[in-house]
Formats: sequence, structure tokens, C-alpha cells
Amino acid sequence: MINVENWILYAIAIIFSFTLSFSLTPLIRKIALIFGWIDSPSSPIKTHKIATPVLGGIALYLAYALTLIFLRLWTRFPTGTLHSLRALLIGGSLIFAGGIFDDINKPKGLNYRVKFFIEFAAAAIVLLNGIRIRFISPNYVAAFLTLLWIVGITNALNIIDIMDGLCASQAAIAALGFLLISLPSEELYVNFASAALAGAALGFLPWNFSKKRKIFMGDSGSLLLGFLLACVSLGTRYSDINPAGVYAPLLILLVPMYDTLFVMILRLMKGKSPFMGSKDHFALRLEKMGYSRPQIVLIAAAIAGFLGFCGFLATQFHLLGAIILYGLLIIPLFILSRALARVVIYDD
Repeated sequence: MINVENWILYAIAIIFSFTLSFSLTPLIRKIALIFGWIDSPSSPIKTHKIATPVLGGIALYLAYALTLIFLRLWTRFPTGTLHSLRALLIGGSLIFAGGIFDDINKPKGLNYRVKFFIEFAAAAIVLLNGIRIRFISPNYVAAFLTLLWIVGITNALNIIDIMDGLCASQAAIAALGFLLISLPSEELYVNFASAALAGAALGFLPWNFSKKRKIFMGDSGSLLLGFLLACVSLGTRYSDINPAGVYAPLLILLVPMYDTLFVMILRLMKGKSPFMGSKDHFALRLEKMGYSRPQIVLIAAAIAGFLGFCGFLATQFHLLGAIILYGLLIIPLFILSRALARVVIYDD
């Protein structure tokens, strides 16, 4: 049974984080303009046409961190919850710092090897603080897969940040999905972290969509969102009904995961490095098919919401029902992949 007092705190977390993110983002935009922190469409893989202020990730980070600090002062977290949230803040701060350095030094930025080192270091911090995969043994295998999962999802949100509103909307929906699934179990660190993350992403969206006051979140924002989502996905037991419920995060995060794998596979098939930027994203292929960018973001959001609900159902069904649900989702995914792969984005 859900504790009503905690439910109120989750709502406060979303509202407080949203308000901070929405209020801070235009201020960060002004600072970015003053210091010349601009993302120019100088590279052929860029999809925007006009030089745009970056570092919206600062507003996301501050909204998230200040919300958790506010909640810490507002209420008393159990020791385990406080320990986990502290690990998230430390690891997230490391990811955020690396993203900031990359953003302000573009177009050169950080080498992808340096990025991976920072990401694995941040993942190791949360792993050593008990945030890890718990349904796999032996422990060293679980630890290895935990590191890969965190780094993989961190980059998946970064890779999908190629269109206004796409990354932030996916992060918000995923965070709300984790909050929904974790509510009955009262995993407080997951619930508070998810609520703060959802509010921060939602507060950033209006400015990312704005034509006159547009700002990008940059790597500092997308990497942070991915890292936090990966970490909160490891914090709840998902289901006492069937063991397949633990795979619900694969559905909740399927849109960014799919885009990452889709791009990497296509790049490898062309004999190119999967770590280099490209225009092979599913969203750009949908645009080539005639959909507008707002339509694409809305479609992706609707799919993410549907998949998140399916993830919730997978935790509520008995084992056979959960397996059938997972299996049924593979068929349209395969059909979609074949259709998108036929779309020619560019000649290279």
C-alpha cells in the first residue's frame, strides 16, 4: 500500500524540480550567450540550422540536485536511501563535469575514450555504493554487467539528443515509468530520484522547443539524464509476481536503446566506427519519410509511454503473460527496423 505522505513528497519533488528547471534555463541561456557557449551547425552530422546556446544541462543538474537537497532538509530519509542518493549525486556530478568540459570546448570537445573513462568511473562509484544488478550471479558478472548497463544507457540518451525535445521527453517519460513501477514497493531512492529527474526534464522542454529563446542541453544534460535513468533502473525489485519483471527497464528505455543499437549496426554495416557521429538515427529517417520534427517527438513520446505501460504490465502479469508480452513487442520492432533501414538519409 502506497504511503500517502510519501506520495505527496513525490509530487512536491516533481513540481519543485520543474519550477527550478523552468526558471533557471533562460538564465543559463543568457550566460551561455555572454561567454559564447554556442553550438554551431559546422559539422555535416549536425541537424540544426542556426547557432544555438548550449549548456542547458546546467539547469537540469541544478534542478535535480537542489530538489534532492531540499527534500533532504524537508524530511528524514532512511539511512539506505540517503546513501544511495548521495552516490547518485556524486556519480552524476562527475558525469556532469565531463559533459560541461566537452560542451564548452566544442567542436573539439573530449575524445570518446576520455568520455568512456569518466562514465565508467562514475558507474564504479554507484556500483561501490550498492547500486547494482541483483538478479544475476556470480557477483563479479553482475558488477561487470552493471557497469556496461550504466555506461550504455548514459550514451543512449546522449545519442538520441539530435532533435528538439526528443531527449528530454524520453527522459521524463522513462523517469515517470520508473516512479510508477516503484511506487508499490516504496523504494524511496528510486521514487525521489525519478520524481526529481522527471520534473527537471519537463521544465527544460519549453525552452528547448522555443523558437526565440531556444537552448540545447548539451552533453552535460543528455549524459546526466542517461546516467541517472540507468541508476534508478537498478534500484527496485520490479515484481514479486514473476521473475521476468526485472526486464521491465528494457521496455521503459527501449526508444533510446533502440536508436543506439540501430545507429551502431548501420554504421558497422557501412564499415565505419560505431562511436562516430552520423545521421543514421531513426528520428532523422522518419523526417526523411515526411514527418515533421514535432510529430516525430510526439510519436516517439507516445511509443515510450506505451512501452512504459507495457513495462508496468510485465511486472503485474504472471510469468507466461510477461513472456508473451515481451515476445509480441519484438514483431513490430523488427518490421519497423526493416522499413527504416530502407530510407536513404545521405550518400556516403
